[in-house]
Amino acid sequence: MVGMTVLALLEVLGRGSERQNVCLKALLLLLLVHLAGELFIFTGAYTYAPELAGAHLPFRVLLGPALFFYAHACMSSNKAIDKRIVTLTVSGPIIVLLAMLPFIFMISAADKLALANPATRDPKLWEIALYTCFFATIVFVVYTIMFLFFASKLHLLHRKQLMERFSEIEQRSLDWFRPMLFVWGAVWLMYAAEFLLGAIGWRWFGSGVVLPTFEVIALASFIQKALSQKVLEATDKGQPCTTVPKAGLLSTEKMQRIAEKLERAMTQDKLFLLDNLSLNKLSEAVSESENHISETFSQYLHTNFFQFVNGYRVEAAKLALKESDKLVTSIAYDVGFNSKSTFNTAFKKVVGHSPTAYRNLQEH
Repeated sequence: MVGMTVLALLEVLGRGSERQNVCLKALLLLLLVHLAGELFIFTGAYTYAPELAGAHLPFRVLLGPALFFYAHACMSSNKAIDKRIVTLTVSGPIIVLLAMLPFIFMISAADKLALANPATRDPKLWEIALYTCFFATIVFVVYTIMFLFFASKLHLLHRKQLMERFSEIEQRSLDWFRPMLFVWGAVWLMYAAEFLLGAIGWRWFGSGVVLPTFEVIALASFIQKALSQKVLEATDKGQPCTTVPKAGLLSTEKMQRIAEKLERAMTQDKLFLLDNLSLNKLSEAVSESENHISETFSQYLHTNFFQFVNGYRVEAAKLALKESDKLVTSIAYDVGFNSKSTFNTAFKKVVGHSPTAYRNLQEH
């Protein structure tokens, strides 16, 4: 894991200074500090510098926040981060450091070495060491859960905002990120549980095998996805270009006229056939502002841009599946989709069957 992290860090160090790359460097560096701290203890290297034992614990609390900052850099064009989030981030290491003060100043280097052996450890000093481990791990778990939740919420908002502006979101939505959050959450919770059990001397048959295996898989998957994720332009991120008012400003009659324009643009002008059709392009085609179109979608048509456009594409695909023998992939591209996976997902959501299953049903 250390090797993978070092190689990934070297790769990112050679990249540009975009926020996404800077945050990924920080995340990988914190992972490296965490892994080095674990190796320092479990390889017995602490015997050469016992005063450094536990030095990585305050940094470990920053793993969850670092993942959130990376997500924010990837998905939001707004560089500013809520001050409350920043304050919460800084508070984690400070809390752990304060809890570690008795361990740092009340236990000498020789006593720390003695704690490693049940025969030589001082019971009172051992209680301080256990308290430090337990408290630092609980803080780590709490902060990790909080920031994984923040990152998940950010991704959902990012995806929702993309669907308000684009008909194709696959290359922009970072759909790999949310499953990775659950994987990392499970791995870090397993790590915390095993760390706490190890601190009190409990072992189970999977100790030292199951967790490292999951850690390697999770780390390799994350590094591969993160390194291959392109840097999105500001216009492709989750910060919307327009803001739809919560209270509708348009009259029902005005929204009805806009809806009729939108329908003509789809049925007569066949704009849905354009790949990468965006709200901006539709706005220019119907001579209505993006705000007014967005409000019409949400308040009058009760849909969003993504669903509206792809609904027409699916209807065109249904007709093509009935009347032609073209390959499903060819039909997907013909009706405006940029990928077969996006086409299959959209088609199944609207029709209830995959394109192939739908074609088979029509033949019987």
